[in-house]
Amino acid sequence: MIREKRRKKKRIKNILIAVLTTLIVLAIAALIEINVFRVKNIEIEGNLLYEEDVIRNAVLNDEYSWNSLYVFLKYRFTDTEAIPFVDTMDITLKNPSTLHIQVYEKGIMGYLYIPAIGENAYFDKDGIVVETSSDIVEGTPEIRGIDCEQVVLYERLPIEKETLRDILTMTQALKRSNLVPDSIVYGQAASPVLLYENVQIQMGSLEYLTQKVERIGKILPSLNGMSGILHLENWSEETTNIVFDKQ
Repeated sequence: MIREKRRKKKRIKNILIAVLTTLIVLAIAALIEINVFRVKNIEIEGNLLYEEDVIRNAVLNDEYSWNSLYVFLKYRFTDTEAIPFVDTMDITLKNPSTLHIQVYEKGIMGYLYIPAIGENAYFDKDGIVVETSSDIVEGTPEIRGIDCEQVVLYERLPIEKETLRDILTMTQALKRSNLVPDSIVYGQAASPVLLYENVQIQMGSLEYLTQKVERIGKILPSLNGMSGILHLENWSEETTNIVFDKQ
């Protein structure tokens, strides 16, 4: 009987020790989490269209966002808050107090204004509509003179196939050379005109496009502050004269 009581007391003692040990471990873990996993630094990369504050506020958007481990685990199972022109954001824990946010923006090449919805339709390098918005994204050319009555998000622009191909070829060539114009205007002859502030550039056909873009890059800086029309529509490997009609 006495031996049984001793065994019982020993079991209770062991249970109490185990419970106490568990509580101590949990308390230590809680203290570590509170004091160590506290957001002190945020590194943001890939954001060209938005200020860092916009990205930060979209990620740290609830009362527990002071905890870096919580933020990291949260976005393993949920998506970040939707931001126009942002495709995805990847949140990683660089160290217990530093979050790293990699922003992947939608690769927009240009936009068309769609009167039916009163918004701009932004398209990517494949002509897919990636965003509709009333916002104007700086450094993105407006395509004018093209009839487009309606668009469907994440589908190709519903315009004539050859015209779309020319637009995509043109915008990609200009973007690669850091020569993105304010707008690209298509007239009745479907011949694009590039607008850079007060300078118009008549492009003609897209034959010799690479060479024409190279010449734009060399000539445009010298036209800064001037108004007029630069004629490239008749340029070829045989006819290399370039005329600028100053206005």
